[in-house]
Amino acid sequence: MIDLATALTERPVILDGGLGTLLEARGNDVTSDLWSARVLRDDPDEVRTAHAEFVAAGAEVVITASYQIGFAGRIPDAEVEALLRRSVTVARDAGAAVVAASVGPVGALRADGSEYTGAYGLSLAELREAHRRRLHVLADAGADVLAIETIPSPLEVEALALELAALDMPAFVSLSADSTGFAGRGALAVALREAASAPGVVAVGVNCCAPASVLPALEDAPGLPLVVYPNTGETWEAATRTWHGGAAPLADDAPAWIAAGARLVGGCCRSTPADIAAIAAAVR
Repeated sequence: MIDLATALTERPVILDGGLGTLLEARGNDVTSDLWSARVLRDDPDEVRTAHAEFVAAGAEVVITASYQIGFAGRIPDAEVEALLRRSVTVARDAGAAVVAASVGPVGALRADGSEYTGAYGLSLAELREAHRRRLHVLADAGADVLAIETIPSPLEVEALALELAALDMPAFVSLSADSTGFAGRGALAVALREAASAPGVVAVGVNCCAPASVLPALEDAPGLPLVVYPNTGETWEAATRTWHGGAAPLADDAPAWIAAGARLVGGCCRSTPADIAAIAAAVR
């Protein structure tokens, strides 16, 4: 185990890759609205094994399979708390140095594509309520840090920052750099500063975006250590639930990200243990 906040001030730390991608490659069905959460519910040993593959590839931080799990979502509320806690347990059992409990956006719970726009039709108070109970369960579940990830709009960033203020729990906050919710000039930079201002936040940055979107997103980033874990370059079509285009080797860009201030580096959708091993080698 390492103290993530301290490590990030000293050196780059390697994050894991696309859990759903690896589960699918291992023969699991992740085509439902629940994605990897379905595997966590029905076959937790598969999730544990997938986490362990990323650890073996060099990942020091693994993100739990709780991205799509939340109250008032696609999973009955009666099952949600047990699954959130299970997500942390199986990640811990995989031997990770740091377990990061995934907190996805409200759009991930809806599985309707709104996680790429932030257009939920919810007020600030409603967004805070939508996240509150899940945050408290995960903060109590034994994770080392909260992974607030793929957040697609300034309003949801504000809601999460306010909720984090009520928790005694370290967190990193990662925004969806390609979301239309940040289309306004300077909107992403403002949201990164908002995230960085929340108590307990040890790093801020971007994920679930094209590799080419990373450096522009970091240009006006705040002074905290930065987190970077983009997709491998293909384009996701939410309507058809399919990927299109070619992949880019993430390790080629990792040194430039680190030079720009990234200290927590890995991959998101479509990235594999081989990608993480290559990033770890490039960092070394």
